[in-house]
Amino acid sequence: MAERVAEYPRPPELRASHDSVRVEALGQVLCDTVAAEGEAGPLHVFKVCETFHPPTIYLPPAALRLELLQPAAGRSFCEWKGVARYFDVVVAGERISKAVWQYPEPTAAFAPIAGWYALYPGLMDAVWLAGERVTPQPGGFYGGWITSQVEGPFKGDPRHPELI
Repeated sequence: MAERVAEYPRPPELRASHDSVRVEALGQVLCDTVAAEGEAGPLHVFKVCETFHPPTIYLPPAALRLELLQPAAGRSFCEWKGVARYFDVVVAGERISKAVWQYPEPTAAFAPIAGWYALYPGLMDAVWLAGERVTPQPGGFYGGWITSQVEGPFKGDPRHPELI
């Protein structure tokens, strides 16, 4: 049964998950939590669940090809998580600007995601969560991951201007 994002909390909640994640960008595998599994078992991810948002997934550094990331100019502020910094994805001279972000020093409530990475699914070639292809959250500002496991309406969807 799908979770209704209208019932997610505000302020947002951080949830650990063992859902597998695979991300392809610029023709390369950027993230694969299954391939990165260690002796301790599957890598987990964190989901940030906030009212009217599909979850935003935070990925452990061990699951990403960090050599494909280059620091980008600019920062942003989230009232719940703190100050984020951004990264470009770069492969063979091609660049996806500010496609990935992290909170190096998040607020206490989000301390477990310090140094972990999130990304905009809409900027990637393809993203899968638990084997299901992800649909990006509408609106260029949002980084939510829509799958059959979540039910909208979603913030950013132009069909629901009351949520924009």
